[in-house]
Amino acid sequence: MSVKNILKYISAIICVLAITGITPASSQDKDDSDGSKNAKEVSTTLIPGSKTGTFEEKARFTYVVNNPTGNEQTGKVSYQAFTMKGEKLQGQTMPVKIGKNSSGRYDFEIPEPKAGFYKVDFMVNVTDYDDTTRRAFGIRPDELRSNYAKPADFDEFWDNAKKELASVPPNFKVTYMPDSTRDNRKVYLFEMKSLDNLTIRGYLTVPKVGGKNKKFAVLLGLPGYQVGLPPMFGTDNDLAIITLNVRGQGNSRDVIHTQRDEYIFYHIDDKNKYVMRGVIMDCVRAVDFIFSRPELKHDQIIVSGGSMGGFLAIATAAVDHRVALCSAQNPILSDINNLDGEVDWPLIDIRKYISARPALSFSKVLHNLDYFDTKNFATMIKCPTLLGMGLLDPIVPPNNAYVDYNNLSGKKHLIIFRDLAHEVGYPYKAYEGRWMRDTFGLF
Repeated sequence: MSVKNILKYISAIICVLAITGITPASSQDKDDSDGSKNAKEVSTTLIPGSKTGTFEEKARFTYVVNNPTGNEQTGKVSYQAFTMKGEKLQGQTMPVKIGKNSSGRYDFEIPEPKAGFYKVDFMVNVTDYDDTTRRAFGIRPDELRSNYAKPADFDEFWDNAKKELASVPPNFKVTYMPDSTRDNRKVYLFEMKSLDNLTIRGYLTVPKVGGKNKKFAVLLGLPGYQVGLPPMFGTDNDLAIITLNVRGQGNSRDVIHTQRDEYIFYHIDDKNKYVMRGVIMDCVRAVDFIFSRPELKHDQIIVSGGSMGGFLAIATAAVDHRVALCSAQNPILSDINNLDGEVDWPLIDIRKYISARPALSFSKVLHNLDYFDTKNFATMIKCPTLLGMGLLDPIVPPNNAYVDYNNLSGKKHLIIFRDLAHEVGYPYKAYEGRWMRDTFGLF
């Protein structure tokens, strides 16, 4: 690859990093350590037997206790496994006797017969040191399927939403923003009418290169929960970037302007009025906007986002097959019925809302949310899809995210970060940049 192409590839990655708000993380090839900076203190290192943290029959870990002190260390090391809901499973304890200025290695095998993901605590209790390292692992995750079926009228529900959107004239309005233009890129504010005749806004940045017939591939960046996206820049001369502020977020809060905690349950009583129905249609209207622009390549659209943006990327690619590539990181609202007992958000906010409405039940809300479940959207996607997940995610448990992945029937690729939570690391963005450029032929 030439230096020019390498720079193009890097710039594409930087653009997406900015959109999703993700901080690059260290490589997973490194060992897990307690990070002690004092060479004279006892420390531990946890070495998983798998780069992804997934196994076929038994999870394997090596727990290293380092003793650089002049004292002999006696005590124990142990592990305790749990279900993702915190139910205790098996554990094991080993005695420890480590001489001064030496270390001990302890190999653990954790057999779990049932496919799925599990939490595990590794603990050390010795003369001068006590510590706990928390991790997760998976057993045959390719076998995971949800216990909850997609509603029989799921496809019809979204077809009706699109028909309703089509009846709303988009009235696209584009305003050049010379004060924001920089880095050899033109910036435009665009406005459009979406479902319920709400005005939705976003930004388009286009490279200042080429003649009148120059066309650009499009990165449609979708927002996280209650995140306002500004214009995004880069140096890639082949790529236009759209950042969308869906209803109730950023500069699209004219009508819906809830408090942060209230957004997730806005009109959740009625699936036809629930905020996410309109939000997803805002994303579809953004694709309409792309198709209205002659300088944009209508067959080279990638949707990308993290958290709620990951949910929206999957939902948009599912209901609008004009999308060519889908990239989703840690998508929320995954396998919703199986979130109860595993996570606090968004269920804690939804339960608060229900508690003030005696006529509304939790089961009714879950039924409505079935129409917004990421796993159900995944069954409809036809384009190649990239999915990223963290095994320690407290919002999107790995069981749930993996169900999304298993429901994808087309070309797909999964990148697991065994030591990260609600985030992905730099290797994901690097892969995404190469994948996009190779697929679109941006050389």
